[in-house]
Amino acid sequence: MNVGVVQFPGSNDERDAAWAVRHLGGDAELIWHGATSLGSVDAVILPGGFSYGDYLRCGAIARFAKVMPAVMEFARAGGPVLGICNGFQILCEAGLLPGALVRNAGLRFVCRPQPIVVERSISKLLDADKGEVLVIPVKHGEGRYVAGAEQLKQMEALGQIVFRYCDLDGWRVQSANPNGATDGIAGVCNEAGNVMGMMPHPEHAVDATVGFHSSDGAAVIGGLLKSAVRV
Repeated sequence: MNVGVVQFPGSNDERDAAWAVRHLGGDAELIWHGATSLGSVDAVILPGGFSYGDYLRCGAIARFAKVMPAVMEFARAGGPVLGICNGFQILCEAGLLPGALVRNAGLRFVCRPQPIVVERSISKLLDADKGEVLVIPVKHGEGRYVAGAEQLKQMEALGQIVFRYCDLDGWRVQSANPNGATDGIAGVCNEAGNVMGMMPHPEHAVDATVGFHSSDGAAVIGGLLKSAVRV
């Protein structure tokens, strides 16, 4: 499967994401933000970083990049799209995912290995079971997920909440929430289940011998590869 990794000015994890895809047996190509076509990709990743310097709001400028109409068309046609950290912010700004990401509670940048628990969801991009705890690193200053009460209720009912922050035993304790996210939400998907965004970085956790010494991110990157289809 061929995964297109979109490269925005200020992206800094696009090569890590491409490496993770290749490490798990897929093909990956970088797609410049000025492109008007995705070519013949089977899935898309919007990577982490600081697109356009995070001016205005994180993801607010990248949402208007020339490549985004093609990304939105691909997503609406059912193509698998994964947004990681800044990519999650871009997907929310583009209206492909509900809610928004704002400054962390305490206004501090966080960088640490982070347990997240898999929720009952309709996500098609995840190769993990409900209740499974994954340890995947976070590194962000603007990752606090927020949404209105009615919107959250609807998302819960539809199975759009994919991950919540937890401790190593799977308990959703306040100390395990790194950014003050509403209801501890770490990742969500759209109503069709083919677009998913998450603040933790699975591309940094596909090989336990390097980095954060976890391979739990393979449940996400590998799940993306399994879901990839030509649209």
